[in-house]
Amino acid sequence: MTYAAPLADMRLVLDTLGALPDDVAEIADAVLGEAAKFAENELASLNQPADRIGSVLENGVVRTPPGFRDAYRRYVEGGWNGLACSPEIGGQGLPLALALPLTEMWNSACMSWALCPLLNSGAVEMLRTHGSPELKARYLDRLVSGEWPGTMNLTEPQAGSDLSALRTRAAPASDPRWGEHYRISGQKIFITYGDHDFSDNIIHMVLARLPDAPPGSRGISLFLVPKFLLDENGRPGERNDIRTLRLEEKLGIHASPTCVLSYGEDGGAVGWRIGEPHRGLEAMFTMMNTERLLVGVQGVGIAERAYQTALAYARTRVQGQPVGTARGEKTPPIIHHPDVRRMLLSMRAQTEAMRALACYAAAASDEAHRAPDEAARFRAQRRADLLIPVVKAWCSDKGIEIVSTGVQVHGGMGYIEETGAAQHYRDARIGAIYEGTNGIQAGDLVGRKLARDNGEAARELFAEIAGVFPELAGDFAPLRQPLADGLATLRDATTYLIDADPALAAAGAVPYLNLLGTVLGGYLMARLALAARNSGHPLAGPKLATARFFAEHVLAAAPGFLPAIKGGATVVEFDPDQL
Repeated sequence: MTYAAPLADMRLVLDTLGALPDDVAEIADAVLGEAAKFAENELASLNQPADRIGSVLENGVVRTPPGFRDAYRRYVEGGWNGLACSPEIGGQGLPLALALPLTEMWNSACMSWALCPLLNSGAVEMLRTHGSPELKARYLDRLVSGEWPGTMNLTEPQAGSDLSALRTRAAPASDPRWGEHYRISGQKIFITYGDHDFSDNIIHMVLARLPDAPPGSRGISLFLVPKFLLDENGRPGERNDIRTLRLEEKLGIHASPTCVLSYGEDGGAVGWRIGEPHRGLEAMFTMMNTERLLVGVQGVGIAERAYQTALAYARTRVQGQPVGTARGEKTPPIIHHPDVRRMLLSMRAQTEAMRALACYAAAASDEAHRAPDEAARFRAQRRADLLIPVVKAWCSDKGIEIVSTGVQVHGGMGYIEETGAAQHYRDARIGAIYEGTNGIQAGDLVGRKLARDNGEAARELFAEIAGVFPELAGDFAPLRQPLADGLATLRDATTYLIDADPALAAAGAVPYLNLLGTVLGGYLMARLALAARNSGHPLAGPKLATARFFAEHVLAAAPGFLPAIKGGATVVEFDPDQL
């Protein structure tokens, strides 16, 4: 269960796709190297023992597994939490594209632990964007440092993905101690790190309804509700009216405390509104967009860990005589079996494509904040908006597929907890569900991102992909035809969906997202292989090999998505009562 951060590939991706400023590029190796030490030496050894022990609720107090709290303290002391935050709010101002590999490392090393800082990243961005000056002054710097982690409180027993059914209430109140505030009452479920022992305060971001709220999703407001209210010196004082009722027993991420929280058992939890009344979803989506990108990176991280675990096993496990070895020779390890090598190449190539796609999206987001003119910022933001649902859904789905292949490489031992392969499989499965299920991501991609500009942003992306074709010659020629076929299919599918009846488009949305992720993966792998060759990078040979494998084994199947994309009538016209 050891882990080694893939620093060479991360740096190649950053240099090729991350658009790092010169001053940042100079320190990138130092940042990545120190982060790798923390992930490998501090976090990786916690993963398997913490999964067995889990977090527990004792007498109303949540206790995380041994080592988790100390690791979080060292994480905060190391300044890792504010890496990509603006210096104006206490961060280090480094690009998101550089921060993303760190998120991958934390999740490869110990996904259950890494969920806490992952959620906090979204809370910082949301409060920075929508919070009042008073709330920022009291809470933002502690969120940026990670001293007080933030949470996201959306889901209720009757309101999962459909937040219009939300019932938690917020009543205006006034008190000399807290000023103008609200009293929050209701119950929230599935709250990741809703309570824990990492810190002396937790900052909950809670969706609730005001008394005059209109029905549906347009009547939801957002509130900041701390676990402990601050005293006159800005330190945690009186316990707020929030109780942890239970911890959920889950398929995976056992060490991450997933809480059922009750607000207002003693009169109402004290909270303050963030943003305008009845417009809480707009503010919360600022947080959710950050989280969706990072959940995609979780898929990369768990896939990388599963690949490394499977590779180590395949290099030592002896079983059967591989094809081509002479009878009587010493039996080599199973990595010499062609099918085992195929599985390992599949894991590696797809993980590299996922890593590249996440960085590509992060670089677009960085450009949207840093471009010198408004038109460039607009185009970059539109590109990032198009890519984020693809990163979240395609990378989390691929993560599940890859860890499943890792179990298969282990054979029967993969089904046994001892090897750790089963834990990777259990942990990865949540990625396709939380922060908006992958079906919701596909609906967002087709119903909003394509529809709002009639595919203009998508066509700009397609033109960029086509620009790589002239370079795909010689050793790179095998990459050209699968990419050309995939792009042609993508153009055809995009035109169809823009003109299709909304119900038919929705029925084809998931295969369309998978098609787009697959074609982007092939394009980015080609770019990385070309960049490695042109720079004489040590990974030039392996990168061409994995790019070719991706083209011939993954991208070549892209045209097969088209019948499902255009076959929505089969779904829409089927009588649900017959299922």
